[in-house]
Amino acid sequence: GVTRLLLTRIPFFKEIIVSSFSCDGCSWSNTEIQSAGRIQEQGVRYTLAVASRQDMNREVVKTDCASARIPELDFEIPAFSQKGVLTTIEGIIDRAVAGLEQDQPARRATDKEVARKIDEFIGKLRQLKEVNSPFTFILDDPSGNSFVENPHAPQRDEALVVTRYRRSPQQSAMLGLEGEEVDAKPPDAAEDLRDEVLQFNTNCPECNAPASTNMKLVQIPHFKEVIIMATNCDSCGHRTNEVKSGGAIEAQGTRITLRITDPSDMTRDILKSETCSVEIPELEFELGMGALGGKFTTLEGLLKDIRDLVEKNPFTLGDSSTPSRTGKLQEFIGKLQDVKGKTQAHFIMDDPAGNSYLQNVYAPEQDPELRVQRYERTFEQNEELGLNDMKTEGYETEPASGR
Repeated sequence: GVTRLLLTRIPFFKEIIVSSFSCDGCSWSNTEIQSAGRIQEQGVRYTLAVASRQDMNREVVKTDCASARIPELDFEIPAFSQKGVLTTIEGIIDRAVAGLEQDQPARRATDKEVARKIDEFIGKLRQLKEVNSPFTFILDDPSGNSFVENPHAPQRDEALVVTRYRRSPQQSAMLGLEGEEVDAKPPDAAEDLRDEVLQFNTNCPECNAPASTNMKLVQIPHFKEVIIMATNCDSCGHRTNEVKSGGAIEAQGTRITLRITDPSDMTRDILKSETCSVEIPELEFELGMGALGGKFTTLEGLLKDIRDLVEKNPFTLGDSSTPSRTGKLQEFIGKLQDVKGKTQAHFIMDDPAGNSYLQNVYAPEQDPELRVQRYERTFEQNEELGLNDMKTEGYETEPASGR
């Protein structure tokens, strides 16, 4: 016979190898698929709510180590019981029916009761293809190389739930990977957070539709850890991101001064915390703490956010603005645009909490254009941060105050 191999890429998934064998002598044919990539870092579980005939036509990549389940029938196709296949939901059911019917003649001759029960079950499987009532299809692959089509991609599919999970030692051994030691030291929870993107449900701040927020713990070189949170709404397309400090408030405040002399300074990374204020003396500009929230961006990105903050304010450049104020703000926006490499200026970040950062491109050497000053906070600054009323030592021994 002849075996044909085809390397193809499935949209929004990955590359696979499709192999097809056909024999001209007996007309027997067979097709298989193999992943063209490596075993993924995590396993994957697809849970699809099948509610219509269109769902039966969804493409499915099922590797040989994947198991398929239909909980409504207590039906399961175990791992390694079939070769990898590129098919549809309907094709997987047809393949299961063909496998059950294969030995039915022998069963009817030896055990009629078992054969009758299997015939009844085959009838239930065939009824699923008509989708008279919804059912759930679950595809579980520890290797992470299986796939169920999302016809709405890149939009989210409400009927399809994709779950990534960490493989168990038994699953790793089943895949031929080095099994984890049973008595091995459990991983540090903080290390897991550094390598994982956490996701939790929330509502969109613009349209209040259900959305998801991704959260990641990131280590900034020569600084500290921060938490980056990003929200993306599929309903209205609104996107927002925010940065929180991953550590405590520092013992001293930080004042960072950068002399902008070259357009390359615009690419410096910046971490602006919620407690940080920004000042550009040459433009007589000052941005108070709390404005723009926490940001992890570049100097150019922060200046763009400042410009957008001015332009999109209806009370500054909208119908409510006076011509004189509009002219001054337009002049300011022009000067702000010139700072991006045309005009030398000083960029000052003052953070009483000490949780802001401006990249030193010469690190770990000294940057001649960057000056970082540490200072003692005033009583008013401690009051704004809520530190004056905060007691972290000796509070256990104090008696509770009566009311």
